[in-house]
Amino acid sequence: QVQLVESGGGLVQAGGSLRLSCSASGFIFSSSSMGWYRQAPGKQRGLVATITTGGSTNYANSVEGRFTISRDNAKKMVYLQMNNLKPEDTAVYYCHARPLYAPDYWGQGTQVTVSS
Repeated sequence: QVQLVESGGGLVQAGGSLRLSCSASGFIFSSSSMGWYRQAPGKQRGLVATITTGGSTNYANSVEGRFTISRDNAKKMVYLQMNNLKPEDTAVYYCHARPLYAPDYWGQGTQVTVSS
């Protein structure tokens, strides 16, 4: 079955860095656009970054220049490198897959907490 398993979240001080990883299985990863979304308490889930099958990336304005999304098709992994973290980056981060000719999939999420 389809699985998206996130890892790498945790507690970090403002200005620090974290690298999130998402391991994918059960669908054709190489033909799927992938992304990271986040949801803070009391707020809606929103886009952080996406990466297409061709490697084109898109970022939310709030993370542009600080976060980098990447993918490894051979390993079926997608990553989110987060630098210069701010307290407002605190949220649950979700891995998202948009396969070709299949429904979207979501991971269970990983908590990122940035202390001031």
